[in-house]
Amino acid sequence: MAVDPRQVLAAFLTMSMFAMLGNMIKKDHFDNMELSFTMPSFPSESKVGIMRVEEMVGRQASTVKQGPWSERGQELKACWNKPAIKEEGQSKGFITFSLTGGPEYHVSQITDAVVIARYLGATLVLPDIRGSELGQKKNFEDLYDADRFMRSLDGVIKMAKEVPAEVATEKPTVVRVPNGVSEDFIMENVEPVFRTKSYLRLAIFFPSVSMKAGGKRNSDLVSTACLAMFGSLELKPEIYEVADRIVERLRTLSHKPDGQFIAVDLRVDILGKERCKESGGTGRKSCYNAQEVGDFLSKIGFDGDTTIYLTQTWWHESLDPLKEIFPKTYTKDDLMPADKKGEFLGLESSELERVVDFHICSRGDVFVPAISGLFYGNVAGKRIASGRTQILVPSQVPGSSAPASDFISAYVTKKNHLAYSCYC
Repeated sequence: MAVDPRQVLAAFLTMSMFAMLGNMIKKDHFDNMELSFTMPSFPSESKVGIMRVEEMVGRQASTVKQGPWSERGQELKACWNKPAIKEEGQSKGFITFSLTGGPEYHVSQITDAVVIARYLGATLVLPDIRGSELGQKKNFEDLYDADRFMRSLDGVIKMAKEVPAEVATEKPTVVRVPNGVSEDFIMENVEPVFRTKSYLRLAIFFPSVSMKAGGKRNSDLVSTACLAMFGSLELKPEIYEVADRIVERLRTLSHKPDGQFIAVDLRVDILGKERCKESGGTGRKSCYNAQEVGDFLSKIGFDGDTTIYLTQTWWHESLDPLKEIFPKTYTKDDLMPADKKGEFLGLESSELERVVDFHICSRGDVFVPAISGLFYGNVAGKRIASGRTQILVPSQVPGSSAPASDFISAYVTKKNHLAYSCYC
């Protein structure tokens, strides 16, 4: 008995529609869902002839718009050599410092302290973590894997968990050090003090938040900096677990292939600060609000079903314009496991909030830094190393549309991020 190709095609599409519906229901447990399915138009019977059904279906599928997502690139390989192990000997002195300002600052502070200790042959004491309010203090182990950190630097520098009792009775000499410290600065401003005092406390300040690679540097110190920045500092496993649970929930909420989502660094408290009112000097602003981010993402091709993670902790009414364009926009309060909210979203949990943000922004399929600064720079470094180079810097898009490729971060397009000094 002859089989009508149209009947075969209709049966195939019916089964496909129910399969699609089943997958969407299984994938999204949180949102109300609207299903839209448009039947394709077909040639008349006289033109169907012997055309194979699969050819027609394939042609229809090829017209589906995939949006401006790009595939993840290859993970780069570390191209630095681990600094040569120095012979064990008596310590020439001790260096202490504190981590301040959040994970984006912690990474840079760790790097500078390790480089200085390497150059001077000093023992580096495990830092504490200071909060933004006077008296707020945490142990290094409260956020980071201290044992792994010390193992990673074994043989590169001497380390101690605390200052020996006989040294702790003295008061350390404070030395101000700029982030991205150079060999010349250490030689001229730190080494002379260390020779006479041998017990220093570093006060690291940030004259610039750029993560562009500097000029020619001592290869041993470059390798030391690469190891410190990319191969030593890891969160506690318990914190990774919470951050990963949020990432998995975002992927579950997403209807995109492989659960794609966008991570946007946008915090209402920062938008109100003076630095966000200043121009970036290149036609781009320093900060973009929710309405501007929504317009930007829409104009470069992301559709309204896109899932977005914001680094904002609690919902704020100023974010409503973004949610109107992209209804699947979430904050940490929306996504944090209920049993972890008390620990991670409390009044004294700002460091925990930011390390969670840092990890999620490093893992998102797309990262959008709505706020310029060190968070953007250090997240970009992590993403470059892992091949996640779709970092889209917002701008006011002229006209109604523009390709996403026009807004890829210069850290990537010009390869001027210092990560490219460490990975190849």
